[in-house]
Amino acid sequence: MKIFITGGTGFVGTSLSRSLIQNGYFVTTLTRPSSRQKRLPKEVSVVEGNSMEPGEWQHYLGDSDVVINLAGASIFQRWNSKNKQLIRTSRVLTTRNIVNAISLAKDKKIDLINASAVGYYGFHGDEIIDEDIPPGNDFLATVSLDWEAEALKAKASGARVVLCRLGVVLDREGGAMGKLLPLFRLGLGARLGTGKQWFSWIHRGDVLGIILYLLKDRDIEGPINCTSPNPVQNKEMTRLLSRALKRPAFMPPISGNILRLVLGEFAETLLKGQRVVPKVLNERGFPFIYPDFEDALHDMISA
Repeated sequence: MKIFITGGTGFVGTSLSRSLIQNGYFVTTLTRPSSRQKRLPKEVSVVEGNSMEPGEWQHYLGDSDVVINLAGASIFQRWNSKNKQLIRTSRVLTTRNIVNAISLAKDKKIDLINASAVGYYGFHGDEIIDEDIPPGNDFLATVSLDWEAEALKAKASGARVVLCRLGVVLDREGGAMGKLLPLFRLGLGARLGTGKQWFSWIHRGDVLGIILYLLKDRDIEGPINCTSPNPVQNKEMTRLLSRALKRPAFMPPISGNILRLVLGEFAETLLKGQRVVPKVLNERGFPFIYPDFEDALHDMISA
């Protein structure tokens, strides 16, 4: 099976490429000339181009069986008007160009596994959120809604479309935990705001497992929550991190006002959180490797 990946040199994409190669898939990754191609396995075919613009890369995509779209500017930055625009356009335009390429491949059916985010749901306090909850109306929710709407247009070309609503992806090599672990090792860890907000997370290893599962079970389509079955509250996450690293979190809580000053509107995502569960995957009996935060944490600090 031929797989075409956008966002393939990112935190998830590089490890996904390795996993797909190891499982016998043929992988082509779209990269920009300036991207870190050396991180990719030598077996991966590389096509240069800008996913936000139409180009020759779309013809290579048309030769694939499945497109996995992971492209999008990081949300982990200060949300000023410029960054918010990039967060939106990098997702919407890339997905639009992918769907257009799929529509041009009239002689074959191409599946689309499209990243999305649990931010789709907005903020619901302690309410348990599954795939049946409607979208929210904050910035990240509207971005996710527009992002998914572009992906669903591929159904008009006969594509199976899966919307992977990702929680915060964790692994020792990078992502959010790559920033948190050094702080906690220095004893600088602290809860955010009240610490009561829920943190919906998933270990990178389980993200890879879910995608491999979706490649084999082609009956699954539509939205699926790619999160651990067991979200944790920020205060519990802080406690577990401190205990595992044997570093007391003696720093005072980081106030909401400070976070808003540093991160702008993005601070609300960290202060309010979401309690998301993977109802679809649970009902299908998907075997999570790291269902609990302590399991994932042990893996991240053991090496």
